[in-house]
Amino acid sequence: MSTKKVKIDELMSIGVDIGKDVFHLVGFNPAGERVLRKKIKRHQLEQTFEDFPRCIVGMEACLSAHFVSRFLRKMGFEPRIIPAIYVKPFNKGQKNDYNDAEAIAEAALRPNLKTVSEKTQDQLDLQALHRVRARLVSRRTATVNQIRAFLIEQGITVRRGLSALRNSLLIILKNRVDEISPRMHKLILNLHQDWIGLDERVKMTSSEIEAVSKAEVGCQHLMTIPGIGPLISTAMVAAIGKGEAFDRGRDFAAWLGLVPRQHSTGGRTILGRITKRGSRYLRMLFVQAAQVIMMRPKNWPKFSFGAWLEAASTRMQHNKLGVALANKLARIAWSVLNSERDFDWKENEIAAAI
Repeated sequence: MSTKKVKIDELMSIGVDIGKDVFHLVGFNPAGERVLRKKIKRHQLEQTFEDFPRCIVGMEACLSAHFVSRFLRKMGFEPRIIPAIYVKPFNKGQKNDYNDAEAIAEAALRPNLKTVSEKTQDQLDLQALHRVRARLVSRRTATVNQIRAFLIEQGITVRRGLSALRNSLLIILKNRVDEISPRMHKLILNLHQDWIGLDERVKMTSSEIEAVSKAEVGCQHLMTIPGIGPLISTAMVAAIGKGEAFDRGRDFAAWLGLVPRQHSTGGRTILGRITKRGSRYLRMLFVQAAQVIMMRPKNWPKFSFGAWLEAASTRMQHNKLGVALANKLARIAWSVLNSERDFDWKENEIAAAI
């Protein structure tokens, strides 16, 4: 048996730096010695790992990480997807592919390291739906803003809101022909057609997301929470599944970035603005849900957290209250998803029995 083969048989962890077409591998034995340093093509993944003993395989959370993780798990390895922020402290020297792979291999061995939960294909499909919808909404907003800008250049203003511009645009183009040049008239009409097409695509994508929410049990439980509908419920299921990666709701809220940033030392606690870590999209949805709830104070007594919300509204500034409520909604959502029960299920059962 060759020396190289003996070293490979002693592998304890492998770090994989995933590239578009090239993977860099670095492996350590139980003594912490580097015994593997190799570059492979993507199509050589299965052939290469067949010769390795089954061990821990670490990789950064990035494109195709979930695919590679599922592939290696089927082969008998123990893949760990690690957030990039937790790999950085282990990176020694200058940044290159081999140093990154070595840092990943070392980070993967840490016993208390929080890893990213492996997503199923259904979760990735649902996440892709949300990303497509977000891109379409962004393009629609840009189109509407451009129409408004062109109208303002002609001295025409329209009040805020999509519906206001949608209802008045064609009337403006018809009644103010003398004020708008033929070329500008044609440009705005073409932008209006783009807007209509984007509206249809957003509607189709939203309908598909709503259909998923009706078929997914976890989404049904989440939608019993005030302020949470098909969009938030499906986005949360796509992001964390059943929430097994978190020990409690507070951990999920911290992952979303809805907790204050700490800079404490010497026993003195210093809290700043929220960290804004984790999923920016999901955090935005929870903040929007909180703002919708805050718009209707008359409904607050109906919620189990209504007393807390009424008391908090007297001592908190409006935006700070919105973030605090978003934090509470996120914690409630994790609890509902993890326990597989409706929100306030005990109260609902008592009411039904009466």
